[in-house]
Amino acid sequence: MTGNAIGFRLDGKAAVITGAGSGIGRAIATKFADHGALVRILDINRGDAARVAEEIECARGKVSVHVCDVTDQPAVLRTFQEIAAEGPVDILVNNAGVPHIGNVENTSEAEFDRVLNVNVKGYYNCIHAALGYMKSQGRGVVLNMASVAGSTGLADRFAYSTSKGAVIAMTYSVARDYIAHKIRCNSISPARVHTPFVDAYLRKNYPGREQEMYEKLANTQPIGRMGGPEEVASLALFLCSDAAAFITGVDYPMDGGFLNLHG
Repeated sequence: MTGNAIGFRLDGKAAVITGAGSGIGRAIATKFADHGALVRILDINRGDAARVAEEIECARGKVSVHVCDVTDQPAVLRTFQEIAAEGPVDILVNNAGVPHIGNVENTSEAEFDRVLNVNVKGYYNCIHAALGYMKSQGRGVVLNMASVAGSTGLADRFAYSTSKGAVIAMTYSVARDYIAHKIRCNSISPARVHTPFVDAYLRKNYPGREQEMYEKLANTQPIGRMGGPEEVASLALFLCSDAAAFITGVDYPMDGGFLNLHG
């Protein structure tokens, strides 16, 4: 059966999405629900998670909320036990992460540890918790949100770039080790995406110049704009659907031409 015949549907599949309370995670959660998935929101912020769940429920989607800190392995293991008790764990989208600005000299040890704890250990904890269930089911999909920062040099993004480079390597490793178990693992590497974080960053650092600086940041992508969370969600939907059943061990740049057309 070809990919076109299958279509980009997730009917009857349960998808755990971390950091789904806002930004890209929220877009992925709502997109997956719109395409038939039972969405398991895993987020540290109960209020944000509940608001996204309400949006999904209002659209007649199926959703549950699980408040969890992805850096806390015992809590992650308990959460996945709860989810697995309710049904299969078909899809894991590792999205929860934190940004950081700074070079190696002005990044403190505490800041470096915080970024790697969330962006790397958090992904490991969730994959570690999910794979046993996927193996017992004889199938599964893991999708990691990486970044172009993980494969190219971005100024003043030392800790963040380090963490996302690790995510890309993690993706390749999991894909290699679990292909025999019919578990696929891929990653998406966006360039700048217009999320609430971008707006907050501009308000904090460039008061009165938000629009000017937004346009400057947008124009670093050769395509002339930032990406939208819903665009990332569309690629995530494809990669987690059976239409992508022949794809594993791949990092997908989604960058408006940043890597190949920049400069």
